Amino acid sequence: MKPTITAFRNSPDRGKGLARDMRVRWALEEVGQAYDVRLQTFEELKQPAHRRLQPFGQIPTYEEDGLTVFESGAIVLHIAQQHPGLLPAEDPARIRAISWMFAALNTVEPPIFERSIAAIVERKEVWYAQRAALLDERVRTKLVELSQYLGDSAWLEEDFSAGDLLMITVLLRLQGSGMVEVHSNLAAFVARGVARPAYQRAFAAQRAVFEQSTSGQDAQSPK
Repeated sequence: MKPTITAFRNSPDRGKGLARDMRVRWALEEVGQAYDVRLQTFEELKQPAHRRLQPFGQIPTYEEDGLTVFESGAIVLHIAQQHPGLLPAEDPARIRAISWMFAALNTVEPPIFERSIAAIVERKEVWYAQRAALLDERVRTKLVELSQYLGDSAWLEEDFSAGDLLMITVLLRLQGSGMVEVHSNLAAFVARGVARPAYQRAFAAQRAVFEQSTSGQDAQSPK
């Protein structure tokens, strides 16, 4: 039985691959696991039926054989534990890869996400410029530390893992800022990730949802 994941019917990222179901799609593609997608509107995400799966009314969720998992990191970890290809088979390499999963979501993503939200909801405030400078500095600090660790390596540890997958999806949130490109090794790291066939398949699948939704809107628009 194929797992079912949830995703936005109309994603706020407008097909850029930044919604968090992208992480799950990519992981499933890496391990060769077919899956179904249940698209949800923002209104449906807040209904009791979905909140039983995801208490906070968010995406993605993952359902398979009576099991429900929520939070993208937990879902990717579950997939990696159930299928070969995303985690080394033995410790200590395995636990190092898992550590990078947590680092991506708990250390690197928070300042990046806070920066992107502030740019949307606080931009018109008189104190925004000062706050933006502080947020940018926090992000730059994390990028310097990450770049120093990565060095000349292709991946965070010896082989590509779920840690790389999550870190790359986090860094992609900085598209257009030029902040990643300051570090040539981080830019190359991201480029290697998005060049992977599994990423390309996942991105195409998520992009198709956006294109379908916009074509439907165009069809309903008055000429």
